[in-house]
Amino acid sequence: MKTRLLLAALASATALTVSLPAFAEDSAQDFVDQAAQGGMFEVNSSKVAEGKAQDPTVKDFAQKMVADHGTANAKLVSIAHEQKLTVPTELDAKHKRDLDSLQNSSDPVDGPYVQMQRDAHSDAVNLFETYAKDGDNVQLKAFALETVPTLKMHQEMIEQIASTMGDKSASTKPATPAVATSDTANPSAPVPGANSFTEAQAKGRIQDAGFSDVSTLTKDDQGIWRGQAKKDGKDTAVALDYQGNVVAGTN
Repeated sequence: MKTRLLLAALASATALTVSLPAFAEDSAQDFVDQAAQGGMFEVNSSKVAEGKAQDPTVKDFAQKMVADHGTANAKLVSIAHEQKLTVPTELDAKHKRDLDSLQNSSDPVDGPYVQMQRDAHSDAVNLFETYAKDGDNVQLKAFALETVPTLKMHQEMIEQIASTMGDKSASTKPATPAVATSDTANPSAPVPGANSFTEAQAKGRIQDAGFSDVSTLTKDDQGIWRGQAKKDGKDTAVALDYQGNVVAGTN
C-alpha cells in the first residue's frame, strides 16, 4: 500500500515538473508575440510619418521611434531565438488596418499618427511592466525591465507633442474660433458647427479631458463628435464640438 502511494506521489510530481516548461513557454511566447507586433507597428508607422507628417516635431519623434524601436526589435528577436521562441514577421489585422490608414490617407497624418502612438505606448508600457514583474522567462524579464524606461520616455514625449498640437489646433484652425479666445467651456455646449477635428484628434482631446476607453466616435449632422467613454469608473456618453468643448452625458 505504501509502495503504491509513493509511486503515485512520484508520478504526480513528475507530471507537474513536465508541465511547467510548457506553461512557461506559452507565457513567454505570448509576450514575444505582443511585443513584436507592437515593435513592428512602431517602426512601420513611424516610417510613414517620417515621409508624410507636416509638423517637424512629429517627424523628429517618428525618426527616433524608427531608431529606438528598431534596436529593441532586433534585441527581442535575438533573445527569442535563443529561447527557441517564434517571432511574428507580419502585422496582425488591427495593426495592419492602422498602418494602411496612414499610408493611404490623403489628409495630413500628424494627428492620427500621434494618437496611434499614444495608444501604442500606453499598451506597450503596460505589457512590458507586467512582464518585467510577473514574467516567467529570465532573459525576457530582463529585456522588459531594461526597455520600460525608454518606453516611458517615448510616452512622455508623445503626450507632450499631443498637448502642443492641441494648443496649435485651438489657436490656428478657423473651425475652432471659440477655443482660441477662451479657456472656459461654453455653457451651452456642445455647439453645432463645422468641425475640423479628425476622429483621432477628437479621441485625443476627449482623453485629455479625463476620459478613458473612448469608443464608437461618429460625427453627426451638426458637426459634433459623439461616442462612449468612461470617467471615474462609470460609462457615459460624450461629445466634442467644433470649439473643442468636451461634454459628458449627451445623447
